[in-house]
Amino acid sequence: MSEHEKLNYVEFPAKNLEEVKRFYSQAFEWTFTDYGPEYVAFSNAGLEGGFFKSELCSSSNKGAALIVFYSSNLEVTLDKVEVAGGEIIKPIFEFPGGRRFHFADPNGNELAVWSDQ
Repeated sequence: MSEHEKLNYVEFPAKNLEEVKRFYSQAFEWTFTDYGPEYVAFSNAGLEGGFFKSELCSSSNKGAALIVFYSSNLEVTLDKVEVAGGEIIKPIFEFPGGRRFHFADPNGNELAVWSDQ
């Protein structure tokens, strides 16, 4: 159920929608619904969203918001990201409150994973 004035949906650019579906379903068990050749929605991600066909990518270096996953086992999640074809762009590091790493999906979108463990 949607809540009034609360974050509800997020969209990312993607050059290759088939590759993005393969990566996120393998690494994070997301599910997808196709809406034509230039858009795919995802669910089972904690926050629903979608990918739109674009040559651009989302990166915090370019001023984009950084979407951050939570993991109870950071090393296992890092391995899953690498096996699925993600690129680790900032290896695990400590910060006040925990540890995290940043990765790029196969389309170049930057995301992060943090843990308090």
